[in-house]
Amino acid sequence: MRRAELVGFALAGICAYAADLGLFVWLRSGLGWDPIAAKSLSFVVGCTVAYVGNAFGTYRGSRAGRRQYVVFFAVNIAGALVQLLCLGITHYGLGLTSPRADTLSGAVFGMALATCLRFWGTRTLVFPVERGTRTSWTG
Repeated sequence: MRRAELVGFALAGICAYAADLGLFVWLRSGLGWDPIAAKSLSFVVGCTVAYVGNAFGTYRGSRAGRRQYVVFFAVNIAGALVQLLCLGITHYGLGLTSPRADTLSGAVFGMALATCLRFWGTRTLVFPVERGTRTSWTG
């Protein structure tokens, strides 16, 4: 694993997060959408932005297509489930119900674990290539 790969993955993730958050806020606050509908659409858009960033940036030169997008989407759903699991364990299992505890559990610890899963899944399941043949737009 090269530093450039981590940087490229992080940049794609930051762009995806911005697209997800921005669209969610606009749909929810600006257009008055239901929160579940708004989050569902923003999640799909965020996943698509991350896929494009990784397929044509971080892992360019790897095969990109419908199958890879479906696997990428599944990996991202697994990451979201990790975040929800962390939140559920602390909130319902351990009784840590404050907004701070929920934020730390879901958005900090859960996000860290989910990011590790997403990175592994993206490089192993979505864009697998032979060692030493990866190319990256960051160097």
